[in-house]
Amino acid sequence: MYPQTFYAQTLSDPTARPALHGPHETDTVIIGGGLAGLTTALELAREGVAVTVLESEAIGFGASGRNGGIVSPAFACGSDAITARVGPDKARALHKLTIEGVERLRSHIQTLNIAQAKPIAGLLNLRRFDQVRDLHAYADEFQRDYGYAFTYLDRKAIQDRLQTTRYLHGLEDPQALHIHPLNYLRALAVEVERLGGKIYEQSPAIGCDLGPQKRLKTPMGHVSPKRVIFATGGYTGPLIPRLKRAVLPIATYMMVSSPAPDLLAQVIKTKAAILDDRRASDYYRLVDGGQRLLWGGRITTRAANPQGVAAELRRAMLNVYPQLAPLQTDLAWSGLMAYARHLMPQVGQLQPDVWHITAFGGHGLNTTAIAGKVLAEAILHQSDRIELFKPWGLDYAGGPIGLAVAQLTYWYLQAQDHWRERRHAS
Repeated sequence: MYPQTFYAQTLSDPTARPALHGPHETDTVIIGGGLAGLTTALELAREGVAVTVLESEAIGFGASGRNGGIVSPAFACGSDAITARVGPDKARALHKLTIEGVERLRSHIQTLNIAQAKPIAGLLNLRRFDQVRDLHAYADEFQRDYGYAFTYLDRKAIQDRLQTTRYLHGLEDPQALHIHPLNYLRALAVEVERLGGKIYEQSPAIGCDLGPQKRLKTPMGHVSPKRVIFATGGYTGPLIPRLKRAVLPIATYMMVSSPAPDLLAQVIKTKAAILDDRRASDYYRLVDGGQRLLWGGRITTRAANPQGVAAELRRAMLNVYPQLAPLQTDLAWSGLMAYARHLMPQVGQLQPDVWHITAFGGHGLNTTAIAGKVLAEAILHQSDRIELFKPWGLDYAGGPIGLAVAQLTYWYLQAQDHWRERRHAS
């Protein structure tokens, strides 16, 4: 059902859901059973809307169930680029949404008692070169504008937590957290169903009529909804060509070590997740109660084989922690994330009663948590906060040329990171 991942191996609820058979009527059908789709389903179901989710594989099959599990306020698009497009006031409003997204996800875990999500507080954003003024400015801005506090970490403070000389400066975010994303997502699915929603797996939408009388066809059934929401992410198919053209499916990679609690405790003396601030970054965290190390990073425009994934990520790990050379790799995997050309989420309306919520690659789990809420508010006429995303529409992502440009851009950023670290080395 699931790709061979650590999350699949430690899944708390392996229940399979049936495929759709025959005719089905609903108020709202959501295409895609990832974080964006199920969060939107939950928000609508809480308001009494009859929702049906169609998932082509299994709930959380895509990047939503294979990611790093880090929840922190961020957009993949830089703050300066956001401000340049919409101005400082709307940029601040967008950043407030990312903070709200962290709190909404935390609230879901608490109110739904999702213990199997295994939330752990803390994130260290670390830097590999000797430049610090902008870090202080960033922390001051978040404290002043949002009341959100970071703690600056110098080299000694970092080395008290991590046995490496690679990092020179950092910011600690105690309000961020990291979770088991697949367990979290499947708990949302259970709540959607408790509220009366229907979820069908192995039920890809293979045909649609989005006219006044809407109809979506699956291999063994069809749905007649009043409203359609597309939340297909990195696995967006050709059903709606405009959506497919607007995203780039980018592969990212993860590995998890074999159990080595004593070795890991000597090297990584924090429960917080770690993210370096390179534009081609690595991210990692202890999992399984400190028994294992989960490490992610690198992107390509097509998925590599697991052996190649493990070798590449292992080199990155040993570059930071050579003392982890005895650590063995148990599993390595990849998944496709959806990136827009403008590096912002795409949340909006395609046509009357047809909506989209996609392109969350690189943003962290907080953006799906808040985007689902904002989309539900728009559908129910409760707010116009969705207008904040309007400047980032379904721009053509470039197709095969766009993928080639994305790969070249990534290699360029890797080279820039390397040059910057050598130039500013302490």
